[in-house]
Amino acid sequence: MTRPEDKKDSSRQPSSADQYLIKDPELFARNLARMIENAGKAASAWVTPRERGEVRDSMAEPMADMVKTFSKVSEYWLSDPSRALEAQTKLFSSYMTIWANAVRKLSGEEVPSPAEPEKGDKRFQDPDWSTHAFFDFLKQVYIVTTRWANDLVQNAEGLDEHTRHKANFYVRQVSQAISPSNFILTNPELFRETVSSHGENLVKGMQMLAEDIAAGKGELKLRQADYTKFAVGKNIATTPGKVIARSDLAEIIQYDPTTKKVLKRPLLICPPWINKYYILDLNPQKSFIAWAVEQGHTVFVISWVNPDERHGFKDWEAYIDEGLNFALETIEKATGEREVNAIGYCVGGTLLAAALALMAKEGDDRIRSATFFTTQVDFTHAGDLKVFVDEEQVAAVERAMKEKGYLDGTRMATAFNMLRAGDLIWPYVVSNYMRGKDPMPFDLLYWNADSTRMAAANHSFYLRNCYMNNALSQGTMMLAGKKVALHDITIPVFNLAAREDHIAPARSVFAGCSFFGGDVEYVMAGSGHIAGVVNPPAMKKYQYWTGGKPGGDFDGWVATAKENPGSWWPYWQEWIAKQDDTRVPARKPGARGMPVLAEAPGTYVAVRV
Repeated sequence: MTRPEDKKDSSRQPSSADQYLIKDPELFARNLARMIENAGKAASAWVTPRERGEVRDSMAEPMADMVKTFSKVSEYWLSDPSRALEAQTKLFSSYMTIWANAVRKLSGEEVPSPAEPEKGDKRFQDPDWSTHAFFDFLKQVYIVTTRWANDLVQNAEGLDEHTRHKANFYVRQVSQAISPSNFILTNPELFRETVSSHGENLVKGMQMLAEDIAAGKGELKLRQADYTKFAVGKNIATTPGKVIARSDLAEIIQYDPTTKKVLKRPLLICPPWINKYYILDLNPQKSFIAWAVEQGHTVFVISWVNPDERHGFKDWEAYIDEGLNFALETIEKATGEREVNAIGYCVGGTLLAAALALMAKEGDDRIRSATFFTTQVDFTHAGDLKVFVDEEQVAAVERAMKEKGYLDGTRMATAFNMLRAGDLIWPYVVSNYMRGKDPMPFDLLYWNADSTRMAAANHSFYLRNCYMNNALSQGTMMLAGKKVALHDITIPVFNLAAREDHIAPARSVFAGCSFFGGDVEYVMAGSGHIAGVVNPPAMKKYQYWTGGKPGGDFDGWVATAKENPGSWWPYWQEWIAKQDDTRVPARKPGARGMPVLAEAPGTYVAVRV
């Protein structure tokens, strides 16, 4: 703990040397010993499952792919000695400029910085990154080096698009990992906190690291929030409803009405099976499900099973049959209505689109309108997730899944976190394990950590048919022995993208619009994959763009689109009402002889990895 005599004199400059001097060497040494003890516990939590054969390291193949990718970049630069010398000279010259400026700065001169962080970079906000010569030097060397590495990738000729994409991604990952902001001795704020707390932060940080490795059963399960403050069904996913049907893959939830009259057409929501459906029902203030009920929808939701070895053979046909078709049959029994409006979110939307194409082939017209939330049906511009998808990497994933019949949820969670490592990995590594700070409660990050496994056959079909072969938009996907095509889908489509989406980029969603055979309403929401969708009108946040038919060039559409303030939800409700606004008396779960198997949110959603 900081003693009164250790308190900083407010008149001192932030970069004064005494902030970095240990005041109580004996106490600091004791805390270092405690830190080492906790580090030993962390090492034991890591090693023990491997000695027992319970965990097999999953990083070897990604690391090998990264090395191979960088080797292809190196081939271009090393194939010509003059080219390599030029690149090395450019970096060395930048280092010499930084060194010369540092010397001049130490002598009291005002020297302009040759390298500053990008606007919005939160890592270097502490004043000592600029005022302290040592930390300023580290910052500039880091920035110059990482920009030089990016230039090597961008200027390497002869690389195919996929290799360049992977190289850019891996450079970004390495750059974020080696940032001086991530280490005690090279981060002024961390250094000062360590000195002022006499190393207590390191003791707590190593304790948290050991706990998180133990929680991950030998893998680091990075905590991003205080999860103890949330419980599904208690203060998460609380909209009243009933589970009225259950298959091996899905529970079908019907929600209690809150209006006397409801739309004649029920609303079926098909969420992704990567993570859980309650992202649309986080709490009463953020719940799209509760809001839709308030607008007069009879809402049904598919809650997917968290698969285990029993579900390894369940492919997309099974998910369509035991999920979507099962839900449609349940809705007809529960309401007497054959026609429905359907929503698909992310990969749940991709499944819905594939199912609609199959249903069109089979003459099944039960779904009369389709809404897609941040859904890709064409994967040409699929973003950074394509980095993980080529023949070698998919084959490696398939080998890993073959052993258990599923892919561990932590693998997918790590991949998604890597897409935004600067926001979702390194800030928590620094805060948790170096500063020893407990994360704050945050319902969205609780949901993000509630990862799900991937059934082997299902996940393999998705990777190969969508990301690798782009079979759905190309009309070559085979389902139930039929070749399905999106142009057979002629029902009205509402296609929602999110401007900052890193999973289903807005450009990719826009490109997918052209493959449908009917009218498509394309809307682009502000923010990203989650916040762009979960944006209740009452919050008055963000905006959305509308611009008529989604034809031609994406940038051209954006340039002429109308920006509207707030949530897109009411706009969607108007669109739905235009399809069919007929109202009927409200329907309650359990009517028409339907069983009530459980209270919402059901049992499948409670199964954790």
